[in-house]
Amino acid sequence: MIRFSHFFRLAHISLVLARHGLDEIVLATHLFRPVRFLLYLAPWNWFRRYPDPPGVRIRRALEDLGPIFVKFGQILSTRKDLLPDDIASELTRLQDRVPPFPGALARQVVERAYGCPLEQVFQRFEETPLASASIAQVHTATLMDGTDVVVKVVRPGIEKVIRRDVSLLLYIAELAERYWREGRRLRPCEVVAEFQKTLYDELDLLREAANASQLRRNFSTSMLLYVPEVYWPHCQRNVMVMERIYGTPIGNIEELRRQGVDFKELAERGVEIFFTQVFRDNFFHADMHPGNIFVGADHRYIAVDFGIMGTLSPVDQHYLAENFLAFFHRDYRRVAELHVESEWVPAGTRVDEFEAAIRTVCEPIFERPLKDISFGHLLLRLFQTARRFNMEVQPQLVLLQKTLLNIEGLGRQLYPELDLWQTAKPFLERWMSEQVGARALWKNLRKSAPQWAETLPEIPALMHKTLSAASEGKLQLQWQSEELVKLRRELRQHHKRNFAAIVGTGLLLSAAIIFGLDGYAPAMLGGAPLLSWLLGVVGVAILLWAWPGDER
Repeated sequence: MIRFSHFFRLAHISLVLARHGLDEIVLATHLFRPVRFLLYLAPWNWFRRYPDPPGVRIRRALEDLGPIFVKFGQILSTRKDLLPDDIASELTRLQDRVPPFPGALARQVVERAYGCPLEQVFQRFEETPLASASIAQVHTATLMDGTDVVVKVVRPGIEKVIRRDVSLLLYIAELAERYWREGRRLRPCEVVAEFQKTLYDELDLLREAANASQLRRNFSTSMLLYVPEVYWPHCQRNVMVMERIYGTPIGNIEELRRQGVDFKELAERGVEIFFTQVFRDNFFHADMHPGNIFVGADHRYIAVDFGIMGTLSPVDQHYLAENFLAFFHRDYRRVAELHVESEWVPAGTRVDEFEAAIRTVCEPIFERPLKDISFGHLLLRLFQTARRFNMEVQPQLVLLQKTLLNIEGLGRQLYPELDLWQTAKPFLERWMSEQVGARALWKNLRKSAPQWAETLPEIPALMHKTLSAASEGKLQLQWQSEELVKLRRELRQHHKRNFAAIVGTGLLLSAAIIFGLDGYAPAMLGGAPLLSWLLGVVGVAILLWAWPGDER
């Protein structure tokens, strides 16, 4: 049953949409479609005119609705192939220009976190924010030693807002999973739970600082990506201090062109950075929208905002690499087989039919630059294929899919002629060669050498002890598990029921025999009919008890 808070939030969302002239979106939903005529009957809709274009109204509505809706707008802002240009361009303002909270309030948050006046920590603290996002905003400052830094401060009260909206999303997901025929396949509850986890991770700036430190180590010797340094002594759960970087926002194409940046090389480096993070390091920046990426004076990428990072299990990582490579080689049968092996589609799926469906969707996009590919059409065809073969959503891959869409959208902006497939193919082939074969074996042996060096001296003594116990008949095997205990319990119960069934059957047979020997039964029991009746009743009762409960 819907909570009062959920009902109130849904009403608030509808009011915000209506206030910004977007109430036609509400009435276009399946629930309100029968009363859509009210939109045309309401007198205030006959003459009202909005001075702002639709893109501005959509952006302002998302800002008013809170961080979850802003995140959704940020994702859409990178998909200029799926939205009208004016709306997509307006949504880019959500990347780092969300309305800020007062600088004086940010000062109070920082002082409360440090337990001392700001002047004891910083020479200078600029109350006017440098950038403002949905969950936190950034202020420039100078440490006591003269180092220029940025101070990231979590919005006060934002955790309560996120919990309220996530609770509503979970409720909607539960309804979808229960009543929508596609709910079981799309697994909305698990997807929302994954989204919930990433949002809560963003609230903890100590976690973000640790993410930044790890990513900085991963690329410490690389000229592909620069990650700012974290100043750990000044980091708290709701305050983080990092090195201040100077670069050009990657969305500022005109300025990058003026600086003589090679856009083809920049786009290819972006693809390489993504695949390096996913497959070499298994630790990737999962919020790579243009507001979080800059280009330095040396034309190297600079990343900020590390609140959302993704990882993969070794199994998913291996299957994804094989899927990508098979896709790049147009080996659609292998792609189909991998989906069945990984159980992304049901085990009984016909590989040949699935192969044909994948070929039909993917073949038209090869050897074509990004500007000539309709990803909206491609996504629609992929969704249709997934539905046809009952392919389930993989919640653990949602972050990766979101990041890949961001990278592809970024490549479309920088260099529309980019061949995404040919750029990624050599990297994946090199990575796969390192995972299988002699090179992979040698790498694993070298990695395991210290552990083997520690364990090998103990093996002779352990073997001697085990063999001695076996020769003396003292070797015992102990195996305990919940499944084994459950199996033993069921076997004991099964034996009891078998014994009871035998006894009950015997009593029924005895009753039948005695009934046929009328006149020989003891007079004290009332003769054969009464005795056989008593034995029969007892026998039936025992058989009913012995009958398995799941078969009644």
